[in-house]
Amino acid sequence: MSTRTFDALLAPGRIAGLELSNRVFLPAMDMNLCVEGEISDGEIAHYTARAAGGTAMVITGTGAVAWPIGATSRHQPAFSDDRFIPGIRRLADSIHAVGGRLCMQMCHHGKTASVDTADGRPQLVPSLLEGQPDLSALRDNPMDELMRLATATQGKKATYKVADEDDLAWVVDQFAAAARRLKAAGVDAVEIHAAHGYLLSSFLSRTYNKRDDRWGGSIENRARLTCEVVKAVKAVVGPDYPVIVRVNGHEYGPEDGLTASETAEAAVLIQAAGADAIHVSANAHNPFADFTDGPLPNTIAAYREHTKTIKRAVTIPVVAVGRMLPEVADEMIAAGECDFVSMGRQLLADPDLVNKIRSGERASVRPCINCYVCVEQNFFDGNPKCAVNPALCNEKVAVLSPVDRAQHVVIVGAGPAGLEAARVAAVRGAKVTIIEKSGRLGGTMWFSQLTTPANAMLVDWLTHEVQRLGVDVLLDTVADTSIIESLRPDAVIVATGARRGRPAIPGADLPHVLTGDALRAVITGEAGADLSSVGPVGRLAVGVGRAVGLLNRADRIRSLSKMWMPVGRRVVVIGGGLVGLELAEYLAERGRLVTVLEEGKHMGLPMAMPRRWTAVRKASDHGVTLVREATPVSISKVAVRYKSGDREFEVRGDSVIIASEVAPDRSFADELSARGWNVKVVGDAGHVGYIEGAMHSAHEVAREL
Repeated sequence: MSTRTFDALLAPGRIAGLELSNRVFLPAMDMNLCVEGEISDGEIAHYTARAAGGTAMVITGTGAVAWPIGATSRHQPAFSDDRFIPGIRRLADSIHAVGGRLCMQMCHHGKTASVDTADGRPQLVPSLLEGQPDLSALRDNPMDELMRLATATQGKKATYKVADEDDLAWVVDQFAAAARRLKAAGVDAVEIHAAHGYLLSSFLSRTYNKRDDRWGGSIENRARLTCEVVKAVKAVVGPDYPVIVRVNGHEYGPEDGLTASETAEAAVLIQAAGADAIHVSANAHNPFADFTDGPLPNTIAAYREHTKTIKRAVTIPVVAVGRMLPEVADEMIAAGECDFVSMGRQLLADPDLVNKIRSGERASVRPCINCYVCVEQNFFDGNPKCAVNPALCNEKVAVLSPVDRAQHVVIVGAGPAGLEAARVAAVRGAKVTIIEKSGRLGGTMWFSQLTTPANAMLVDWLTHEVQRLGVDVLLDTVADTSIIESLRPDAVIVATGARRGRPAIPGADLPHVLTGDALRAVITGEAGADLSSVGPVGRLAVGVGRAVGLLNRADRIRSLSKMWMPVGRRVVVIGGGLVGLELAEYLAERGRLVTVLEEGKHMGLPMAMPRRWTAVRKASDHGVTLVREATPVSISKVAVRYKSGDREFEVRGDSVIIASEVAPDRSFADELSARGWNVKVVGDAGHVGYIEGAMHSAHEVAREL
């Protein structure tokens, strides 16, 4: 982990008349904790935690300037009436009490105003557009998810109204009135949302704006509405009060979407209208296809080049966003590519990020693993969850009270559940011992780094934390009742993970058929791994790799696997869930011809939706054949037979990997309980929930010891 001092990132900054303690913002991310537009205690707790953690300025999730008109949710902040001011003032006072600054984002949601649809109002748009977005990705959404996707609209079909002059004058007035209320409530800055496909954004975009009047056509005309809003807001709040404008640096998908160069032209006009800063994001035309390009990219510093282009065009501060990690953020500010950075998902995962890097504790920053669990809930009009931070939207569970008496806690298994349980118990002051049968920490999560590199950050963080907290770790040790007896624990937490078996079909026990555990053992060179399926050359390669230490690091294995892997050229993966889909793409990238057989109707479950949609698309782009509703019937030395409907089919396979047949394994916990031990079960040993389930269940058990 980097030992840099982050001088640029931690330097004080200024926007208009507002002094800021450092260069880190929390960007607007919808928490959906408001009640009919009113700021709630949960909303206050969330933003106050990030401000207390050192974030220079927190920007709230999108607030509706004319709520409920033009709103996307009944759970977002409302700015349309003075009755909302007291709640906003409570939020501002709480942020100020911990030394932070508050910015609130103002928006009219236009073509995404779900509340308008639910209430029977037409959505306001610049133009009526023909055609429908490609919704084919939704084939991998079960019916319960499809029903939840319609929560905000109450299942009603949207209608539209092309904005006329009176409508646009009203919109401008609504933004100005909202800004007046926010300043009166003690808010330190406002952000005008002109990105992500909302009303101002749709006027800026040639994709959505087909008008031929003074509001369409040239970039000057398309930027006119945003500029008019900026002018009206500045007239209300005054010259020293910061007005930030969020724009799309790029629109992914449409051929005539905004590009960085065109947005730079618009930014010049927006600055001339009075804006004090430009916040550069991006958006996708079709969220069901390209959401992981924009607005929540899966690439680190995804909008860096867009930001640089816009920064060169203006003289006011520019804010960068787009999966910003501290290292690249510090580098960009130092290089003059931007002036401030927004860290969204990173601050959801760890609200204390800034304080930790300021204290030289970069390695203790809990990482975002880019799994999209958080944003999935926004599609359902729900509260975000974080796979690695159980306290998101429930901040009280972040407070860990000391254990009420001296305790020795023994934890069996060093996967994410075991490590998180150890961390929490140690923070609370318990003596903790981990017993792990393998020679490394991380369990199946360590192996998952191969297909999902972001998981490496969580492995590193958990490893660092248990070492920092003085947890005793017994590696290469198989836990049994005698070892537990010798350690004399007050409590035992079993985190032995899931059992990965084979389907009950002919041929499932052939040598070329590998379970997930067997594949992991072969690839990572675990002691005792069954190498019968890889042949003499493969056994030699694995042996040499293990002997010289090449298999000790996931990044080395990832690189070496591009040259050789212990699987044949044609691979059949049985099971198209989270593991099977990621593994299929990994194998296809390494030249394998992969077929995935999924018995259910949907690929990628329980992967969070945006990630699932992208994973299915990328697997297909890599040539993976995806077969849904395919029930394996038998496996031979050269093929897999499966049934689909009333017919049987055959697909050739030199190697077969079983990515299904995963079940909780609490057998050791049951054995200990029968002997009278105080036993708790966490992670996949109790319920298969992957990293999210592991982290949340472990945190809950350890904080209640």
